[in-house]
Amino acid sequence: MWHTNFSEMHNLSFHSLTDFVQQVFISMGFPATEAGIAAHNLCLADLKGIDSHGIARLSGFVRLIKAGRINPRPHLRLVSKRLSAANMDADGAIGLWSGRAAMDIAIEMAEHTGNAIVGVHHSNHFGIATAHVEYAAQKGYIAWAMTNASPLVAPLGCEQKLFGTNPIAWAVPNPYYMDGKPFILDMATSAVANGKLELAARQNKNIPYGWVIDRNGNPSNNPQILQEGGALLPLGSDEDHGVHKGYGLNAIVDILTGVLTGANFGPWVPPFVSFIEPQDNPPGIGIGHVFGVIHIDAFMEKTTFYSRMALWSNTIKQAKTSKGNPSLLIHGEPEYIIEKERLEKGIPIQDQMMKELEALSTEFQVPLPG
Repeated sequence: MWHTNFSEMHNLSFHSLTDFVQQVFISMGFPATEAGIAAHNLCLADLKGIDSHGIARLSGFVRLIKAGRINPRPHLRLVSKRLSAANMDADGAIGLWSGRAAMDIAIEMAEHTGNAIVGVHHSNHFGIATAHVEYAAQKGYIAWAMTNASPLVAPLGCEQKLFGTNPIAWAVPNPYYMDGKPFILDMATSAVANGKLELAARQNKNIPYGWVIDRNGNPSNNPQILQEGGALLPLGSDEDHGVHKGYGLNAIVDILTGVLTGANFGPWVPPFVSFIEPQDNPPGIGIGHVFGVIHIDAFMEKTTFYSRMALWSNTIKQAKTSKGNPSLLIHGEPEYIIEKERLEKGIPIQDQMMKELEALSTEFQVPLPG
């Protein structure tokens, strides 16, 4: 079915939306398997309610592929490898897929060593970190991932954007609780991810103060302030709320994913956003990621660990909360609640986003799902 008029919200199923994205990637030269993994990891963000990082980014990926900054048919290779550590050259791959490949290598290594870490350079934006760590946790491993990103964050008091949102994510298997869904912590080390600003701009809404500053260092609630020379703030936003902690987390992610892997770092990280041009004389190649895996059996029997995780989870959920507050949520639980609902009712797509999808549908002759 071809859509020509979008006057209201549309709901598309996760599977049909994923199929559409896969076909767009295939039309741009991706092999079917790699396109399918990339599409799944992209649309998983929408399924979990992280709309800022899902199909809202598809046009950006298409732009980078056209510009030759993403290689649809890369040849991944390990440039170094020890028993429990390796470093991968992703050959310009889309991070949505190179991240899966690196995590698979980390899992294979951890089977023999008990834990493993794989770095990646010469890569691109890898979507939500949740996609990569949840994949490993569903296989029974504790996993973590981090990446550097477009230079949009200025440390408090600095006039220059030095870092990206630089997220960190952890996933822990928890099969005896919450329908078997793992514990997942996925957090930007900036006050907020840039995608939240993009989403607010699409909805013509202001953003909270504390997320950004303008080019003169003043607080702003303008979601388009980055295009006007403004910057995101590190997690914590100001001294009274521990901004030095966010700055420190932001920096260590950049060191591990950029400096250590051989990727670019700091202001040289290749930008995903269209309003920033890549810096001259880069010290590395592409964007960098790091993936880690812990084999639970290296510590105790998995069944014992799972029982202990169930006790931990129940302790959190049964904790007494102050008057008027609901029970505590476990990390990953809000997203799983949304995921369950959207699997049943579909993913809501706003009018402007549908128009962007329609343009891609027309350009690549890939029908949009009805």
